[in-house]
This record gives sequence, structure tokens and C-alpha cells, in this order.
Amino acid sequence: MDPLLLITNADAGGGRDEGLEVALGVLREDADVEVASTSNPGELDGVLHRAGCRSIVVAGGDGSLHAVVSALHRRHELDKRTLGLIPLGTGNDFARTLGIPLDPGEAAAALVSGRPRKMDLIVDELGGVVVNSVHAGASAQASRRGHRWKNRLGPYGFGILGYPIGAAMAAVRPPFVRLRIEADGEVVSDMDQHILMIAIGNGTSVGGGTELTPEAEPEDGMLDVMVSFATGPIERLAYVWQLRNGDHEERDDVVSLRARQVTVSGEDFFLAADGEISGPERRRSWHLEPGAWSMIVPAG
Repeated sequence: MDPLLLITNADAGGGRDEGLEVALGVLREDADVEVASTSNPGELDGVLHRAGCRSIVVAGGDGSLHAVVSALHRRHELDKRTLGLIPLGTGNDFARTLGIPLDPGEAAAALVSGRPRKMDLIVDELGGVVVNSVHAGASAQASRRGHRWKNRLGPYGFGILGYPIGAAMAAVRPPFVRLRIEADGEVVSDMDQHILMIAIGNGTSVGGGTELTPEAEPEDGMLDVMVSFATGPIERLAYVWQLRNGDHEERDDVVSLRARQVTVSGEDFFLAADGEISGPERRRSWHLEPGAWSMIVPAG
């Protein structure tokens, strides 16, 4: 196997350190591996500058993968690189979409025997990238609140509980917003009614397995878009229940479609993109760049 540059988060610890050592033990049986720990964009840029022709392995979650992909995209090097992933994050949603094992040792073995495949990339009008999913409305509020609880509980090994806590809090008082939503030029919502949330998915799930866009595939050249208009108290509870079961797209107050470009505008709204929160925004647009980068996925 060719030499590898493994990039990890310098601020991670505890069980992540143990998982990293397990993964390295497997990888080093077949390849020369350099480990680089980074804690900020400047350090990451310096590491990528000396990567040479080596394949890059990200040891972390969706946020870590997003940071590396974003940096390579900014450096105009993304299409020249092949990435691998050892899922050591809290949610690991993109790994779930690709069928990458969540056990570090098994993930490393899958990386050794895997093969590169082209991945699509979501790019916004400012040049920012989204690897897995971007969403607004109640789901973004759940992410905002869940992130706080993730940070509080993370040192005790219970960071994954931040997501359901945030979701429960958002379900009680969700932020209904009026938005104009356009998909490939077709109007999906035109400010005439409140929406509960909108999700644009390249991957299937967020928050450690909640499948907002269950049919999304990051290799099919299309964005999966889901808009929920379930704003009434009973409708909202029913929607959340069906979301847990993965059949929310069957509801009459949910619109699911596929597109290459999506624009959202209207009242102030917050965004959650690959776990990163931003906003408030008044207008944002995203388009898909098919096959923009390569990632090693499990064989078969």
C-alpha cells in the first residue's frame, strides 16, 4: 500500500486516542503512516502543503472530514487527492452513508482493502463546501442546542447524547420560518406558509444516524432535498416519530425531490452544514459538483 498521511484532531482525547492507536496498528501492517495532529486551519494548511503524493487519511468525524476537504478545495488540490476515513467522531454520518465500519480497527482494515470512488460535493455561492448535509429550520436549531450539550457531555464520554437532547429541545419550541425555496429553478415554497425545516443531503443522515434524506447517494450526481411543512403540534409530533422510523418522506406535508441547485431565501434562518452552525442568513444557494473528489470506500 502507498504511504499515508493521517490527519487527526489535536484536541481529541480519551477513547479517540485509543481508537486511533488501534487503527494505526492495522494500517502500519501494510503501509508507512505519518501522523499529523492539527488544531486550527493554519496548522492544517501547513500539513497539507507537505503531503506530497501521499493519500490522506482523516481520523475524526464529519467536522474533521469537512475541514480537510474544504482546505483542499480552497487550495485547488481536491481533485488531485484520494482521501480515506477512520470515523472517530461523535456522529460519523458520512461514514454511515458509505458503509465504513464505525469500529476503528475494522475501518482501518476496510481502508487497506478498499478502493477509491468519485464523490460528489455540495458547493455554496461563496465557495464553501458541504460534504454530507446542510439543513435549516428546526433541525439546525437542534444541532445548535445539541452542540452545546455535546461539548458539556463529551469529556465524560457521552457526547453522542447531545444530539437527541438538542432534538428534544427543538421539538418543543421549533423555529418556524417563511422561506422561498427553489430547486433547479422550480419553486418549492414561496413564503406563503411556514416550514419546519429543509435539508439538502449528499449523505443520508445527520446527528449520528437520523436519516433526513434516506435515499441520498454521494455518487449519483444529484442533491436530495427534503422540506417539511409539519408545523402544527400534532403534525409535528407525528413527523418526528416518522423521522425516527425513516418513513417521514411518505407524509403529505413533506416534499422530497432531487435537484442540482437549491436556493433558500426569506426570513432569518440558521444553517447546520456538516455539523458547523452559521447564521442568521437571509439568502443562500448551493449547487452540486459531481465527482469532485475521490475517497477510499470498503470493497464491494
